[in-house]
Amino acid sequence: MITKVAVCPECHSKITCEGEPGQKITVKCSQCGKKGIIVFSSKEIQIDEKTLVELECYPILEPFVYVKILKDTTSLDKFYKTIEPQLHEKEQESLNFIQETLINSIDIRLDELDDSKVEMFLLGRISNIINEYKLIVDDILKNKILYYIKRDFVWYGKIDPLMRDPNIEDISCDGFCLPIFLYHRKYGSLKSNIQFPNETMLSEFVVRLAQKCGKHISIAEPMLDATMPDGSRIQMTLSKEVTAKGSTFTIRRFKADPITATDLIAFKSMSAEMVAYLWLAVENGINALIAGGTASGKTSTLNAICLFIPRESKIVSIEETREINLPHPNWIPGVVRSGFGEIINDKLAGEIDLYDLMKAALRQRPEYILVGEIRGKEAYVLFQAMATGHTTYSTFHADSAQSLIHRLEGKPIEIPRVMLQSLDIVTIQIQAELGDKRVRRCKQIVEIVDIDPITKEILTNEVFRWDSVNDIFLFSGKSYILERIRTQHGMSKEEMFDELKRRVEILEWMRENNIRAFKDVARIVSSYIDTPNDVMEKVRKNRSTQKQPELTEKKVMVEHHPESQPST
Repeated sequence: MITKVAVCPECHSKITCEGEPGQKITVKCSQCGKKGIIVFSSKEIQIDEKTLVELECYPILEPFVYVKILKDTTSLDKFYKTIEPQLHEKEQESLNFIQETLINSIDIRLDELDDSKVEMFLLGRISNIINEYKLIVDDILKNKILYYIKRDFVWYGKIDPLMRDPNIEDISCDGFCLPIFLYHRKYGSLKSNIQFPNETMLSEFVVRLAQKCGKHISIAEPMLDATMPDGSRIQMTLSKEVTAKGSTFTIRRFKADPITATDLIAFKSMSAEMVAYLWLAVENGINALIAGGTASGKTSTLNAICLFIPRESKIVSIEETREINLPHPNWIPGVVRSGFGEIINDKLAGEIDLYDLMKAALRQRPEYILVGEIRGKEAYVLFQAMATGHTTYSTFHADSAQSLIHRLEGKPIEIPRVMLQSLDIVTIQIQAELGDKRVRRCKQIVEIVDIDPITKEILTNEVFRWDSVNDIFLFSGKSYILERIRTQHGMSKEEMFDELKRRVEILEWMRENNIRAFKDVARIVSSYIDTPNDVMEKVRKNRSTQKQPELTEKKVMVEHHPESQPST
């Protein structure tokens, strides 16, 4: 329990009160009757760096916020420590007083102002409070106070440093008095030094997050899925109604600059040959599903390969929450809408789900249809779209090509086996551990070849697979998809091999020169479609070293001879 003395903003009388760290309480002045809110400062988790080794330190918001990645050499645990401006006791009291006074005096919505106007408005109000109450605040402290007020009033409060770090993919709060966990792109799962010290403070924060998303969460409806202003996905629960440790939230960060083909190669998620194979497939309208487990990089891979779609193509994407991000001008991004009121035909009034959006997409005459994830009746419409000539891409939860087929044929999806022939490629993504690192790899790329006329089994061909022992990707030596593309374009085997090799060369050049921004990658892909010789001339002129791809001509395609049978 903390004892605190506040000053009434009306009559300047002293008010003594008690509260827990992080708690907000309403108090009433005994002299004039004025009511106000008192905020008790919270104590964060202390990480003793004496027993830890610093792996990295980098700025988040200079000069206010920095981050340290620390590792315990004994337990091998890793920690994410945020470093914000330090305030001693008197400075903290000044900040608390200014915050309380602002809460009682602000009469406009700060989220309706742009960033520059918000800063000017708050700075003006802070200066007025300092002058009116004759607070002793120098310029350095004023900047610190402005940072904390913007952080708590306008930004994302305690988790704002995490929301600003481009390396963070997921943020997870499991309850009050527990550290916030996060998934770092480089270091994997980390424990942070941020927590909510009591149930009230966490619940208030969750309600505020819901309001930022333009949604409502309450005890009556304690679960909420929403999209945050920056495009991130968030799932929230309120109080102990459905989660025993109190309110929770999990944020899946949205990348404004998404993963590209260059990143897939640089991160060793795929080889350059695998990406070049998918480049040819996407450009030539080959259907594919990206399958894998949770957090295996399915949507990131989907977004990366969709940059190979020709720039002038009409694209319709369908998602529950926005994740796909493309630079194509003729792209319609569709998002589901929650319903309201009474249930009509198993749906809330006004609800628009993936199935509705899929049916609408087919009427828009798209060349490419992208679905964030299929798991219900919308999958049937997706396969109908494939069968009628629309190129479609989506993600799916499965750990192998066979399990994917079984799930598609089983309830509740129930795709007839004959329709599965419309699917051409399945990539299997996994999250694996190499040493003390957690990595994402494409486990295999499998082609759906045909249906055996006698056994009615699906015939598949594994084109690429990941060798987990040596962490390399192996090519099986045959591809029916490349043979189909070669036949469609009237190319010889030598020409097909040269085309694949040229694309590998471009991808390696982009990796060597760190050309990874999605608009830059899309521009180079588009330029290659229009003027391939000009692009290759530039690539070969600028490449620091000439590296020949490991593929050989005889390993690119297969002839359709009886002795060359795919696997079942």
